[in-house]
Amino acid sequence: MTEAESFIAIGQPEFADAGLQRLANADGIVAAWRRLLDQPDLDSRLDQVGGDFAMARIDSVGHGLAVVDRFATRSLCWQVRDGRLRVAGRADELADDSTAIDPQAIYNYLYFHCIPSPGTIFKGIYRLPAAHALRFDGHRVRVWRYWTPDFAPQRKADFNSLKSEFLALLKQGVARRLDASKPACFLSGGTDSSSVAGLIQSVTGHGADGYSIGFEAQGYDEMEYARLAARRFGVKHHEYYVTAQDIADSVHRVAAHYDQPFGNSSALPAYYCARMAHGDGVTRLLAGDGGDELFGGNARYATQRILGWYQHVPAGLRKRVVEPLLRAPFARHIGVLRKGASYVEQANVAMPRRLNMYNLLLRVGPAAVLSGQMLEAIDDTIALRHQQGVWDEVQGASHLNTTLAFDWRYTLAESDLPKVVGMTEMAGVQVGFPLLDSGLLDFSLRLPDHYKLRGLRLRWFFKEALRGFLPDEIIGKGKHGFGLPFGVWVQNNASLSRIAREALHSIEARGVLRPGFATRLWQELLPQYPAYYGELVWILTTLELWFQARKPAFRLA
Repeated sequence: MTEAESFIAIGQPEFADAGLQRLANADGIVAAWRRLLDQPDLDSRLDQVGGDFAMARIDSVGHGLAVVDRFATRSLCWQVRDGRLRVAGRADELADDSTAIDPQAIYNYLYFHCIPSPGTIFKGIYRLPAAHALRFDGHRVRVWRYWTPDFAPQRKADFNSLKSEFLALLKQGVARRLDASKPACFLSGGTDSSSVAGLIQSVTGHGADGYSIGFEAQGYDEMEYARLAARRFGVKHHEYYVTAQDIADSVHRVAAHYDQPFGNSSALPAYYCARMAHGDGVTRLLAGDGGDELFGGNARYATQRILGWYQHVPAGLRKRVVEPLLRAPFARHIGVLRKGASYVEQANVAMPRRLNMYNLLLRVGPAAVLSGQMLEAIDDTIALRHQQGVWDEVQGASHLNTTLAFDWRYTLAESDLPKVVGMTEMAGVQVGFPLLDSGLLDFSLRLPDHYKLRGLRLRWFFKEALRGFLPDEIIGKGKHGFGLPFGVWVQNNASLSRIAREALHSIEARGVLRPGFATRLWQELLPQYPAYYGELVWILTTLELWFQARKPAFRLA
């Protein structure tokens, strides 16, 4: 190693090569990476590294290699400047006062509620996508996907043997991510976080410290499930009820903490959980993210299956009878026919385009939201092409598994994992994701579709394998997590209301929003459907607060 060479190696990589793993255990992950990098067939060996990690090596002349894990749990951003590769964990570490804001990234943020890789908010600065590597040789940058999921569902599945393997892998995933510090975890009361809490007890022999967030808002508080899990697994339970005033007090700091605009509203509850843990001396929290996406737990998987049934209706019946009937003028006045027309409309759109029918920005209408100069500065087809490209990366898999892999990118890598990593970092706590352990990931690739989604029963195998371990009430509950009742609170709390109103008008003044839309959103749309339009208020508010903290002079030319 020369003095000019730089090397980044963070996280907990899991090397399939036993010799490399022994070296990592004995001498550290840098030693293992160096040995791997010295092998001539490196490109074909990267897909044998699992776990969560980011690694980059740049030599004395600015050439180098960078790679992030399969879910981009650890982030790497890059740019080429003056013929040299520059790499950092955050996009803003590579930017300076002369770095321009990319209007396309603003549109992508409003579309996705985050800025999906490889783009960032800054022109000329990029983020490595999940399961991708980069090589710069002084002439060109090559970015490639080094790992693609290979779904190979078992045709003859034996539940009991799979259950035994699964429970052992769950325990292994938790054990790998515990350290010598006090064991602790997020505890929402859902299946995933409750499983992690219970498995900590199995691994350590005593209960974890569990951290839960509640909301004093009807339909949002599920603290009782967290208490139920705590009682079952001997958890030392710590509760905090987030208020609207808490959000008003912390939203500026949370928005500014991220290296670019980030719109996942459950970031604030995650922060209060992590802050509470840090105050108790916890240095590492385990989180339950990933169970839904690996094992079929999101409600939209059942919804998409229902929509897929329509294609099994004979084409002649669909085109000559069903659809003409539903298009008839009288059908809009009959409830069941009106719902049928909506069903058929969605069912006739292929994935992933079908997802656009639920997109908040598209439902309101970009022309109604965005200024003329903003519309001229962007390409409104890029977001869909981004989604289509990710959808097409997995070849030969079932519709369900393709949807799962799609969510690994957008739900996990671009949203949920950055949320948790960012907020634990802000609170001064490390985080581990045991349900994304390499062994569990490989296991999920072998699991039959009907074990993930049996009829319309979500996560069938996961829940049945844990029946008797988890309380039945938790297995039977719906998914919730740490969702934030922002749309309700922003209308009723004076401080939060002031922050949001001022932010909306300020982002409009920057030339992003159509003149008058801020007033329409606040006075007309938000009061009609607070939970729905509150999300739009939130992503616009956090966008403006990020600009105030990071690029206060920005204005769309």
